[in-house]
Amino acid sequence: MRQGRRLLLALALLLLAGAGLSRLGEPEGELVAEEVAQASSSAPALAPPLPLNWQLTASSQRALFQRLDQADQLWLPRVERLPGGGQRITYRRRLGEKPLTASALRQLIANPPSYSREREAISLLLEQLERSGVVLVVRQPKQKGAAGEWNPRRGELRLRPDVASKGTVNFTRVLNHEAIHVAQSCKGGSIHARPQLLGLSRSLNASGRRHLQQPLYAKASSEQRGLEEEAYANQEQLNLGWELLARHCRRR
Repeated sequence: MRQGRRLLLALALLLLAGAGLSRLGEPEGELVAEEVAQASSSAPALAPPLPLNWQLTASSQRALFQRLDQADQLWLPRVERLPGGGQRITYRRRLGEKPLTASALRQLIANPPSYSREREAISLLLEQLERSGVVLVVRQPKQKGAAGEWNPRRGELRLRPDVASKGTVNFTRVLNHEAIHVAQSCKGGSIHARPQLLGLSRSLNASGRRHLQQPLYAKASSEQRGLEEEAYANQEQLNLGWELLARHCRRR
């Protein structure tokens, strides 16, 4: 009997490995189980998008963090009781992240992350962008598929309304990425100047290479690709974006 259960479990795990992840633009996550494993047939739920045309400033960060809290709750592991007995732990795994063990998942349930490092970075970025004269607004980018878009001519940084729906981690990376683009303009003389390379590393990890393979960048010039490589290669250094803004951008 016990041997039969083990064979069924092994078969289920093999089926899960071949099933792939549900997609909403990019893989959102997969189900992970202790005793039973099966692929999800439905797309993971997302938090409501940010209000359209909402201008984000240092003074609006409290309301922003409340929105991010809602999204972060959907990324926490959950314990489900199975009809036939036993339990299953499900969680959403971000693209590129390694699978977590059942023990690690239980630790996350008992001690949810505070994202204090990311929240501090967001606060500093909002403050530095505002000081630099950048208008940060929740609005659909003109480039299809872009999560964020920097327009030096208008001095406007757009974030797609659903960019916060994937939680604090994703939002911080996108905002930091776009802040690096703003600093590239400031390197050219002002926030309205043509962006220039900052001299940062352009060595991409697998996630960065995957992003640059999107149709969004299919017609990008070599200059534009270089600017994107700088941003993607450094977007996870959460202290870097606001430091570059403080160093290169003139305060109002």
